[in-house]
Amino acid sequence: MAITQLSAFLENVPGTLSKAVAAIKGAGVNIRALSVADTKDFGILRVIVSDTEKTKAALEEMTIVRETPVIAVKMNDKAGALNDILNILEAADINVEYVYAFTGAVAGNAYVVLRVDDDAQAEATLAEHSIKTLNDDDITDYRLS
Repeated sequence: MAITQLSAFLENVPGTLSKAVAAIKGAGVNIRALSVADTKDFGILRVIVSDTEKTKAALEEMTIVRETPVIAVKMNDKAGALNDILNILEAADINVEYVYAFTGAVAGNAYVVLRVDDDAQAEATLAEHSIKTLNDDDITDYRLS
């Protein structure tokens, strides 16, 4: 039940990120989570959005876009929650390649996006510990309960 992340490759110059976000806005899509990793010349915009197809079409007009399966984990918005999740994955020998977080509209909930080396194993391991992962339908629900 991995979710779809879009990665857009952006030139690292003033205004490029603004143009990409404006394209998403113009498509009428809500950004759920966003991360930018940069190098000297280029950046990678990673987004989780309410409508993947509309976003992909809008961004492809300006750059290369790739879809990547990632897992999103619901956790309590409290100190140590992320550490608990990472310890569970480490104990199962699951490698985390990168991570970023976001919050939902419901107080007390937070979410973490994880790119791991084995989505299915990570989701099964987390489920064994009663930790909920999201699917693409959950992402379209603006409340993320």
